[in-house]
Amino acid sequence: MTRLLVVAALTALIHLINTLIYGVRLSGIQTRRLATAISLFNVIFLVSSTAHMIQAPLLSTIVERAINLSLGGAVHPEEVDDPVQSAFYQAQLEILADDLRLVILAATFGTVIGALLIPVFVQLFSRAIIVFDEVGSVPRLVAMAVFSPRKVWRSLAGVHLPRAATIRSATRERLPIPKGFLVANVIVTGIYTTGVLSALYAGALFPQYRSTAVLLSAIVNGFATVLVATIVDPTAARITDQALRGERSERDVKLMVMWLAVTRFLGTLLAQVLFIPAALLIRWVAQLLAGTAPFPR
Repeated sequence: MTRLLVVAALTALIHLINTLIYGVRLSGIQTRRLATAISLFNVIFLVSSTAHMIQAPLLSTIVERAINLSLGGAVHPEEVDDPVQSAFYQAQLEILADDLRLVILAATFGTVIGALLIPVFVQLFSRAIIVFDEVGSVPRLVAMAVFSPRKVWRSLAGVHLPRAATIRSATRERLPIPKGFLVANVIVTGIYTTGVLSALYAGALFPQYRSTAVLLSAIVNGFATVLVATIVDPTAARITDQALRGERSERDVKLMVMWLAVTRFLGTLLAQVLFIPAALLIRWVAQLLAGTAPFPR
C-alpha cells in the first residue's frame, strides 16, 4: 500500500506540473518573452521527468508483484487449464484494477491542484522571466530563489486563488477559441493518462506476453500524439501568437488557459472510462502478435 501511495503522489505531481504548463504561454505574453518562457519551463519540467523516472519502475513492480502473486495462488490444474481464468486470479485482477484506478484518480487530483495554482504560477513565473533577463543565467536565477526567498514572497503579493464567482463569470463568456480544439484536449489527456496503465493491466490479463503488452502502449498513445501534433499544439500556438501580435486580447489567452485546464480535468475522468477498453484492445493485439488472438467468425 505504501508503494501505491508513493506512485499516486508522484502521479499527482506529474499532472500538476503538466497542468501548469498551460500558464507558460500566458506568462510569455505578459512579459513579451514567449521563447524565454518556454525555455525556462524546461527547468521546472525536470522535476516532472525525475518524478516519472521514479514512478514508472515503482508502478511496474506493483503490477509484477500482483501477477506473480496471482499466478502463484491460481495454479490448480485440476480445476482450470488457464490460471488466468481461476477465481483467485480474477479476484487479484479486480484488486489490481482498483489500484490502477486510484493512480488515475491521483492524476485528476494533481490536475485540479495545478489548475487552481495557475494564477499563482503565472505571477511567479513571469517575475522569474524578468529576473532571468537581468541576470542572464539559470544557475544565478535558482541561487537567487534559494538564498533570497523574501523576493519570491514579495512577487506573490496580491496573488490569490481564483474565486468561484470569477470562474463562473468566465464560463459564461463567449468562447473565443475553437471548440474542437478543446474536445481534442479532452481526448488527448484521457488517452495519455490511461495509456501506460492500460498496457500494464493488459499484461496482467495476458501474463505470458506481458512485456509485449506493455510495449504496445504506443498503439493507445499514438492516436493522442497525432491529435497533439495536428490540432492541440498548433491551435494553442496560433492563439498565443495572435495575442502577441495584438490581433487577440490577452483575455482570450487567459480563457484558453482556463479551458485547457478544465478539459484536462475532464480528460482524466475520461481515462477512467477508457482504462478497461484500452487494456482489452492492447491484450488483443498482444494475442494477435503471439498467434493466439480469437478472431470473430
